[in-house]
Amino acid sequence: MGGFGRYLAAALAARIASEGMGMAVVLLALERTGSAAHGAFVLTAWLAPHVLAAPLAGAAARTRRPRLFHAGALAGFATAVAALTLLLGRAPVPLVLAVAVLGGSCGPMVTGGLSSLITALVPAGPGRDRAYGWDAATYNAAAVTAPAVVGLVAALGSAGPAMAVLAASGALAAALAATLPYEDRGAGDGAGPVPGTPRAGLGAGLAALWRIRELRAVTSATTLGFVGIGSLTTVSVLLATELGSPGGGGVLMTAFAVGALGGSLTLGRITSVEPGRLVRWALAGTGAALAAAAFAPSLPVTAAVFALAGVCDGPLLTATLRIRARYAPEGVRTQVFTLGAGLKLTAASAGAALVGLAADAPAAALLAGIAGLLLAAALLHTLTVPRESGRTAGTVTAGATEPSAGSATTAAGPRTPEGP
Repeated sequence: MGGFGRYLAAALAARIASEGMGMAVVLLALERTGSAAHGAFVLTAWLAPHVLAAPLAGAAARTRRPRLFHAGALAGFATAVAALTLLLGRAPVPLVLAVAVLGGSCGPMVTGGLSSLITALVPAGPGRDRAYGWDAATYNAAAVTAPAVVGLVAALGSAGPAMAVLAASGALAAALAATLPYEDRGAGDGAGPVPGTPRAGLGAGLAALWRIRELRAVTSATTLGFVGIGSLTTVSVLLATELGSPGGGGVLMTAFAVGALGGSLTLGRITSVEPGRLVRWALAGTGAALAAAAFAPSLPVTAAVFALAGVCDGPLLTATLRIRARYAPEGVRTQVFTLGAGLKLTAASAGAALVGLAADAPAAALLAGIAGLLLAAALLHTLTVPRESGRTAGTVTAGATEPSAGSATTAAGPRTPEGP
């Protein structure tokens, strides 16, 4: 298996562990304590550190031993899952929450931290853009696979073994990450700090997200969009109940996840379209499809429209990763990736909290609100993305990210006035 093949295997294993935690923690808490709320508190402690840890993880990834750092972070993630498997419902609550916080602090390396390695594994050009498509597919594949694995193992035995499977998946990711060849590539490929350059401060990634217009546009748009996406799971349960199928929420989210996987493997691999355009199309298409789902008359029809919404959502992550890789300065690339992922996760958590406060509203109205947020996100990106060709604004940054200044245009075709 080549270096990028091992990367995909590591990313998929790590993201299966991450995606399965939400369901597994709640099931285990319910099984051992009789309270799903206990699991919700643990899950909150797991998710809360992501944004705070993101700049720290991004800065630490600039170590001269990046392979050791990434493998160690994934090993810490797996160890925390294993510890929670043993402690949840048995040990004092403060200890359990502390373990969850420590494990969650490793979370940014499972998402943006791993994705930032692609620039060191795949040469610039269309091949790298396709690599981001495959990377995005690992998120969607994990979203489909992890809940099914957790549910099946828990049904056959108990939630404890289901959590153990997630811990083993995280350990496999750490072992595979330790074999990746990126450490031996040149410093300009992002494998470590460039000799003679100043160390990037903890706020450098955040400054880059704000200062560079392409990064600011995609970050603000996707963060707004994920306020809606974060509430989609809860709303799907409410919508299915209103349609007369109380257990149909899982069907709707599975349809969305399967559609997203298909979209990332097809539309997400289109390298002839500027990634900025893909971001706008994906947000607008997903919003329009979910707006239509709000008026669907039955669960099967709603599931079909959810699958269409997933297809539209599929290329969003691929396009976002391509923009981050193209415009993030080399010295803070990992910070940009981890912060972007952390902000989206925080936005998703906020969306889940908001829909909890409005849970008494009609589900169709809540789904229409989600659709409105996604359409607003598409409009926000349109208003904030640079309208000029982007050569003046992006050449220096792209040149810092790619091996040559010209690679910024070969990565996704010539720039256009509607560039990312």
